[in-house]
Amino acid sequence: YGAIESNGLAWRTAAPPFTSGGSMDSKRFAAGTVVGGVVLWATGWLIFSKLFGGFYAANVGSATGVDRDAQILWATILGNAFYAALIVYALLRRHGVASVAQGAMVGAIVGCLAWAQADFVLYADLNIANLTRTIVDPLLEIIHGGIGGAAIAFVVKRMGGSDIALR
Repeated sequence: YGAIESNGLAWRTAAPPFTSGGSMDSKRFAAGTVVGGVVLWATGWLIFSKLFGGFYAANVGSATGVDRDAQILWATILGNAFYAALIVYALLRRHGVASVAQGAMVGAIVGCLAWAQADFVLYADLNIANLTRTIVDPLLEIIHGGIGGAAIAFVVKRMGGSDIALR
């Protein structure tokens, strides 16, 4: 996958990171990111606004005036695309995508770990959520990320290509 330069300090790869299967891997990465971003946005709206919106409103910290009157749509789209790209990367690093179930598992793990990190650091530094919300949010991300991961795996697997996508 790579080689150590003669000076022992620099790392160089033998091939570009997303091209072990040719341009198809870049296409799979992009398609998974776009589809995953859309699915994560839609399921996030359903889970966090509609189903658990009351829970989130009831479990804020003492900080006031932190919610925006209107969501900044471009930032939401970009955030969901980054989240999807992280799941795609994790899936394709696992020696290819075996199934939708594996995609759901990887998405659930990535979602739970990423949001546990973010929520606990925010809890430590800001007063925007109480401890209950800080604990529950990453647990809900198991569902959210799992659905996103399943959708990503479905799309990436249908596109075919190399069995081991990223090295």
